[in-house]
Amino acid sequence: MSIGMKHLALSAAITLAAAACGQKDAAPPPSASATTAPVPVLEGAVDIIAWPGYIERGDSDKNYDWVTGFEKATGCKVNVKTAGNSDEMVSLMNQGGYDLVTASGDASLRLIAGGKVQAIDVARVKSYSTLDPRLQDAAWHTVGGKHYGVPYQWGPNVLMYNTGTFKEAPTSWSVVFEEQKLPDGKSNKGRVQAFDGPIYIADAALYLMSKQPELGIKDPYELNEAQYAAALELLRKQKGLVHRYWHDATIQMSDFKNEGVVVSGSWPYQVNALQAEKPPQPIASVIPAEGATGWADTTMMHSQAKHPNCAYAWMEWSISPKVQGDVASWFGSLPAVPVACKDNALLGAEGCKTNGYDNFDKIHFWRTPEAKCSQGECVPYSRWTQDYITIMGG
Repeated sequence: MSIGMKHLALSAAITLAAAACGQKDAAPPPSASATTAPVPVLEGAVDIIAWPGYIERGDSDKNYDWVTGFEKATGCKVNVKTAGNSDEMVSLMNQGGYDLVTASGDASLRLIAGGKVQAIDVARVKSYSTLDPRLQDAAWHTVGGKHYGVPYQWGPNVLMYNTGTFKEAPTSWSVVFEEQKLPDGKSNKGRVQAFDGPIYIADAALYLMSKQPELGIKDPYELNEAQYAAALELLRKQKGLVHRYWHDATIQMSDFKNEGVVVSGSWPYQVNALQAEKPPQPIASVIPAEGATGWADTTMMHSQAKHPNCAYAWMEWSISPKVQGDVASWFGSLPAVPVACKDNALLGAEGCKTNGYDNFDKIHFWRTPEAKCSQGECVPYSRWTQDYITIMGG
């Protein structure tokens, strides 16, 4: 039985006991159906769009399985469709046929504005109050006082590098943005990668916040025309260095092993996976001096979900401490439930610290760029999409 169903059953039992107590001569109490809400009928399946590595059933490593227990407890079969970037997630949700999506902040507001996700009844997610207070009312899933999802995991976009090339960790994002000789004496041309997603423009803007402070960039997601033009110019120059614009985590890992790629922005998931290979790959990661962009992902329900009760059951299951800690250990992310940092055998005593739990305030979390901003007028995401496609295409 899922956690939420246990609460419902316990509530019903308490209600019936109270009705019967001390009423020997009274009329029989009304039936349970008249005094309590009916237990939701679980539909037998839940269809989820997720980032790679976010929903595991032990296929890659039997120790990492937070699906099988859910399926046994609820009878809801979990079907997962992985997506490589936020635009792909939005496209899939627009097509329909899915119940849930683990959306990052550069997708969540678009889904809300487009009416593709529904507001969540927090009362049906009994453990919502256990979530990190910094995430409970976050602007990327809370609109008009309504919650449009349940926080899942968060973390930084790290700089992944080959330790054979870099005997010491690189200290700046310049190694992927500007042509230069790397510590092995060879140029970085053709040996770096960039993310295949318009939100990567924010990474360029973040670098320029330190590189060209005269631009006055305060927020990498709020760029006026001059700031935006400078970010695009940096990305056009970077084009000549890029081996591949990546969005598939598996392909990026293969490129590091087989194609001579030695440094790139990445996710902790790829770093962990490469380090876990036998023998381990010579890979490490760092957050450079300029800081990092990052993601705080939210499980959101489609406005026309076919399996809403199984979806609610999954959202409750997904924020249980055991699941949260296991996901963080596997992906290299941070749990949305702080207590998950303690007593998790897979994550370990220092796991949250290692993954950067104390860096929350240093991360510029993905957010959909909008025309109205703190500067008055900024370049909206529609322009980001058009211009980045042009840059990648040469």
